[in-house]
Amino acid sequence: MKAFIYVVISSFLVTTFSSCKENNSNTTSDSKTVITTTKKTEPEQPKAKLSEEFKAFWYKGEAEITSYKLEQARYGEMREGNAVLVFVTEDFLPDEQVKADMYDTSNIPVLKLNATKTFNTGIYPYSIMQSTFYPVANNKHAIKISASVQEWCGHVYTQLNNRDDFEITSHSYFQNEADQKFNLEKTWTENELWTKLRIDPNSLPIGDISIIPSLEFIRLKHVELKAYEARATLDDDNYTLTYSELNRVLKINFNPNFPYDINGWEETIDSGFGEDSKTLTTKATKLETIKSDYWNKNHNSDLELRETLKLQ
Repeated sequence: MKAFIYVVISSFLVTTFSSCKENNSNTTSDSKTVITTTKKTEPEQPKAKLSEEFKAFWYKGEAEITSYKLEQARYGEMREGNAVLVFVTEDFLPDEQVKADMYDTSNIPVLKLNATKTFNTGIYPYSIMQSTFYPVANNKHAIKISASVQEWCGHVYTQLNNRDDFEITSHSYFQNEADQKFNLEKTWTENELWTKLRIDPNSLPIGDISIIPSLEFIRLKHVELKAYEARATLDDDNYTLTYSELNRVLKINFNPNFPYDINGWEETIDSGFGEDSKTLTTKATKLETIKSDYWNKNHNSDLELRETLKLQ
C-alpha cells in the first residue's frame, strides 16, 4: 500500500456484524437485490487549496499510524481492546476505484483511512476494519468506503462506491442480511468525516444533516443501511454527531491545530438486547503516533515498532 508522493488523502465505510447468537429480527433488508431508480448527480465542488504545510506533512511516502486504548461496548458489557487509525496518501483509479499501481495524470489523489478495532467478547475475538478513500481535490464525498467484521461465527463485508449515486454491495452470514446490492441517493457519510476532519475541520457539516452512520454501527446494531437525521456540532476540539432516532451520540476529539490529529473518540449507544440492553459509552484514548512506510516494515526486526505503538 505504498503511498505515492503525488497523492492526497482519503478515509472509510465500514460494515460490521454481530454474534451468531444475536437476535437480528430488526433487520429491515433482505437477500434480494434492490436497485433504486433515482439518479442524482451532484454539482462539482471547488478544488481544495493545499498548503505547503499540508504537502510537507502528507507527501513524504509515509503513513501516520496512531494507536488507541479501546473500551468497547458490546452485548451490554465493556470490553478492552485496541484501535488503530492509519492515514496515508495514495493514487486512486477513478473508474475502477482501487489503488493505482502506477502514477498517471488521470489518477485521483486521496487520503485513505484504515481504521481497525480488535477486542474479545468472552472466548471469541472481534476484528473490525473500515477503509475510506477521500479525494482532496474535489472533496464532497468519499470515492469509496468499505468495511469488514470477523468473529468466530462468521464475517461480513460491505462496500460503497461513489458513482452516479452510492452503489452498495454487502455480504453477510446472517440469513436476513445475506447478499445485497442496492443504490442510495448521495448524502453525507459518517466514515468520510474522519478524513475530511484531517484536511480541514472547518469544512465539516454542521447543523441538522442527513447522514449514513458508520458501517460498523449499522452491522453491529442490525439497522437499515440508509441515511438518518442527525445534529452536527463543532467546537474548538470536538466534533459531535447526535442521532436522536438511533439513540446514539458520537464525539470525536481532535487537535485544533494542523495536522488536526485525532486524540480519541466516544460513542454512546444502547448496547445489548432485551433485558440485557443498557446505555454504554465506547471510548478510545490515544496511546502513540508514528510516521512510517509500514508496508516495508515486515521483518521480525520491525516488531519493535509495535512496542512503540504499545500494541501486543
